[in-house]
Amino acid sequence: MATRAGPPSAPFRPDRRDALARGCAFAGAAAGLGLGGSPAGAARDAARDGPRDAPRAAPTGEVSLPTAASASGPLRLRSAAQAGAPAKYGSGDPRRPGLCGEIVAAVMRIDPGLRIEGLDQTVPLRRLELMLSAGELDVFFCLLKSEHRHPLMRYLPVPLYRIAHVLAMRSDDERVPRSWDELRAFARRHPLLLAQGTKLASTLQVADVAFQDTARSDREALQMLVKGRTAAVYGQDVNLREAARGAGLEGQVRIGPQVFEEETQYAVVSRRLPEPVVERLTERLRQLSASGEIARLAERYR
Repeated sequence: MATRAGPPSAPFRPDRRDALARGCAFAGAAAGLGLGGSPAGAARDAARDGPRDAPRAAPTGEVSLPTAASASGPLRLRSAAQAGAPAKYGSGDPRRPGLCGEIVAAVMRIDPGLRIEGLDQTVPLRRLELMLSAGELDVFFCLLKSEHRHPLMRYLPVPLYRIAHVLAMRSDDERVPRSWDELRAFARRHPLLLAQGTKLASTLQVADVAFQDTARSDREALQMLVKGRTAAVYGQDVNLREAARGAGLEGQVRIGPQVFEEETQYAVVSRRLPEPVVERLTERLRQLSASGEIARLAERYR
């Protein structure tokens, strides 16, 4: 049974600057789409300018930003899969195609007019953050909250699933750090190994725990652990178990029972996405949460 070590710091709460950034981002998107004008003003413009040409179709390879009219009609949104995260996307097992990929499929099932495309491309986590910030992606499932991400993207308010920060060690290693003090002492002699780009690095920084984030994925981190190149891997319980299963290391790796931190995964959207589209996505997630579908999917990956 898992036990909890206690949080090393208070959780992040958006401040006034974050709220201002959200407001500015939405105002900019609304202005670019022509939202907010009055019907009378639109009629005057039409009378003055005469008939207008039909909207130009986007050239091949170009994707237009969804408009407010997409609040209920057919809608295509750009997304991507996270590279090196088999618990989220593409484990290689058709029975377990990835929790976040399954959530995306469930959203589209209850909204037949909605197509979320691009999950066939895998992108490193840091690149995903930049693509969302630049408006190259519309939506992504799933991300933990972190201070540096809030100005770059917008979190939808519906929690998807919870994860636990745990330690993976070799099966023949009997050491089990059970508190932040014990983990700090252990890491001073043996810095913990993390996958690159993970938000968990900031948790260890706040807790003053030595680490190195040189592994390209959780799977690579566990392979380095088995080869004796590190003494412990710090990561998310769901991700580490899926990585061990996929790499065939379940008999050589032990996922410790100690929970050092717990966090929630969310869907995020570009700050350029129009508000009606954001509301449509949020409502679909609320429906899946209320029906228990998201919880059922998450339980399959525990």
